Amino acid sequence: MGRDQSQTILVKCEEDTNPKFGCPPKQRPLLEYLQHGIVNIDKPSGPTSHQVSTWVRDIFGFKKAGHSGTLDPKVTGVLPIALEKATRVLQALLLSRKVYVGALKLHHDIPIEKLKTAMRYFEGEIYQRPPLKSAVKRQLRIRRIYEFRLMEMDGRKVLFRAECESGSYVRKLCHDLGLYLGCGASMHDLRRIRAGPFDESTMVTLHDLRDAWEFYKEDGEEEEIRKCVKPMEMAVEELNKIWVKDSAVDALCHGSPLHAPGVVKLTSTIKPEETVAILTLKGELIALAKSLYSSSKIMELKHGEIAKLQRVYMSPGVYPRQWGG
Repeated sequence: MGRDQSQTILVKCEEDTNPKFGCPPKQRPLLEYLQHGIVNIDKPSGPTSHQVSTWVRDIFGFKKAGHSGTLDPKVTGVLPIALEKATRVLQALLLSRKVYVGALKLHHDIPIEKLKTAMRYFEGEIYQRPPLKSAVKRQLRIRRIYEFRLMEMDGRKVLFRAECESGSYVRKLCHDLGLYLGCGASMHDLRRIRAGPFDESTMVTLHDLRDAWEFYKEDGEEEEIRKCVKPMEMAVEELNKIWVKDSAVDALCHGSPLHAPGVVKLTSTIKPEETVAILTLKGELIALAKSLYSSSKIMELKHGEIAKLQRVYMSPGVYPRQWGG
């Protein structure tokens, strides 16, 4: 699932970055690190996603925190929560695939092979209407189910794995499976194990997070709190990327399109009209942009625009102005 992190990086020109400006994300001073950070909370059953986000915000005494993709109160698992300035990057996660493990109960006995066949039927593009208690308008929409797989079956109890497009309702998927089988089915438990680049390997509990923060406040030790909070750049890990010269950074921060001379290197699988992450050579996120060309075409171009900015995250002045006007 996701983009292959070992994909080829194409180098357009050799260029160094000035250590006097900017900072590698993991080396930011702690307050700046936290204000540009994302916590991957292991959401417990019971509270809403909004409540958990508020608790994380209050642990640090910040004014803002936001979550990416609402989980129902009873659903547990991966819930990335962005802090302060990192809340702006949540849009990069909203479109990411989600992976769940859950349990459903069939209302009548069904042969296992018939169940497997029925689950495969729901893979691909399906129509879904949000349930009555959803926070969005209840209109029919298309969602892609990448995988709907049986893991274990014990009588009418079914353990499944589902990988789906953002905005899919797994409870509705289970209900529709029951209708298709003609026996009825209801979801009993659900746990999200992945949201984009965030998975169970980087999760922390609310208790772990509070303990790490209190430990820092008492002893000034940063190691544990830095383990709990990830740089906001992790949110764009699965996007294609373009790295730019120091001299191009400030112009981009002011909203200028990216021009070919500013490109240093890029991932090899960019397609026209695709959203890409624009980064400094230190790995700092500058902006999200829509690429106008493929990777191979960008490598050929010596002049002209190659990407139009969609949203800028870096503030002007971090890198020196080196453009006209």
